[in-house]
Amino acid sequence: MSESAYARAGVDIEAGDRAVELMKAYVRRTHRPEVLGGLGGFAGFFDASALRGYDHPVLATSTDGVGTKVAIAQALDKHDTVGFDLIGMLVDDLVVVGAEPLFVTDYIACGKVVPERIAAIVSGIAAACEVAGAALLGGETAEHPGLLDADEYDMAGATTGVVERDRILGPERVRPGDVVVALASSGLHSNGYSLVRHVLLTEAGWSLERHVDELGTTLGEELLTPTRVYARDILALIDAAEVHAISHITGGGLANNLARVLPDKVAATLDRSSWTPPPIFGLVQQVGAVSQPDIEATLNMGVGMALVAPADAADTLVRVAGERGLDAWVLGEVAAADGPAGVRLVGGHASA
Repeated sequence: MSESAYARAGVDIEAGDRAVELMKAYVRRTHRPEVLGGLGGFAGFFDASALRGYDHPVLATSTDGVGTKVAIAQALDKHDTVGFDLIGMLVDDLVVVGAEPLFVTDYIACGKVVPERIAAIVSGIAAACEVAGAALLGGETAEHPGLLDADEYDMAGATTGVVERDRILGPERVRPGDVVVALASSGLHSNGYSLVRHVLLTEAGWSLERHVDELGTTLGEELLTPTRVYARDILALIDAAEVHAISHITGGGLANNLARVLPDKVAATLDRSSWTPPPIFGLVQQVGAVSQPDIEATLNMGVGMALVAPADAADTLVRVAGERGLDAWVLGEVAAADGPAGVRLVGGHASA
């Protein structure tokens, strides 16, 4: 099919080429010394000889997307922050096992390639990669006319990292007597937006431009708050103190995600009074008349990461997190139990 015929079908190859040119500078800033070549080839190259410094390197990989948060970005025509949501969902799934993220590839599908919009999306992805210390090694932008409207897009990605085999974190390290240390989220992150959009936009009929006093900003600005990228923070905490397991609190909420890193016959009890969730969580619950179990099973409630560590490591973890600009606190404790791993939340949240 000739290019002109392809264009008549709705695919603009020249626009795609312009988008690549616009994003090259953003991508170059993410490159680590191990990256070979530049953007635009069929594959990205990462010099694996860098792994010779490991005794027994194990590669870890993760893939994810942003979910329906992209609908907020599209509605507000602001596209340079959702990259943090994508990278946060990717690299922070790696780092919880102790792996250092090495590189990322991304995929953007859109109804129509608008070079400036694609470049804005990639600028956010690249900025988040810089925060994570991971190279943006390559990606793909696909135009899907007829499948997506001209202003619609979706995005996904994959990442690869490395960890020494004997330093992999996980349930087998967790012991009764450990404590759970929380790291605060920056807000909703990138999970539960189907519920949030349904409650606030569909049922309540609020506009994204509405100023909400409880939030101190407009609803749209709050909902576009970027996901915190914890990768370098977590690696620093692992170096500073003994950590047994870490849970990235994403879809499914705090209890469900923490249970994934607990072994059988161990249970965690978490104290709600140890923290106050940011106002957006109470707003969703109140406006939507969402029950406590339902909202806790959907949203992170202000906890982005939960670290399971020996009790004598807690003070160091809280201190180092604070030095890195992260709110951290002891959330609960781990004890022996009969049967499968479980997580129980007790008490009520502290008042703001």
